[in-house]
Amino acid sequence: MKPDAAPMRRSATSQRSCESGTKTPELRCFYASWMVGEEGVSWTFLTNHAHVLLCIRRDGGVRLRDIAVLVGITERAAQKIVSDLSEAGYLRVERIGRRNRYTIHSRRPLRHRLERSHVIGDLLDLLEQDAPRPPSRSTKVLPIAPH
Repeated sequence: MKPDAAPMRRSATSQRSCESGTKTPELRCFYASWMVGEEGVSWTFLTNHAHVLLCIRRDGGVRLRDIAVLVGITERAAQKIVSDLSEAGYLRVERIGRRNRYTIHSRRPLRHRLERSHVIGDLLDLLEQDAPRPPSRSTKVLPIAPH
């Protein structure tokens, strides 16, 4: 059994980047603000593989660097997870120019024997039901002014 993953926290640099808006795109800040959740959590119900799939589900053209920031893992770990998902048939990776485009095979069953009666698309649909929608890439996100 693998030890629990490290808590999902944004680094102080990442936090400052989102707050100042100088280094991090608004879309990344939007996702980071709600995907990280409660500060100081020591575990979550979903694995990093599920978190990576959620990022890809919301944006099939997301960069590995952005996945890593959103999930709270290294870029190399994100690359390994994408490779795992691709090799297992859950994800198709298509190279388009200098970028990758990801497609999730949502009819693939979940892997654990207790969950095999469900497909990955069911889980992703459930988790996306109440998720906030990101702003469009053309929409400028402005910080909320204190009252």
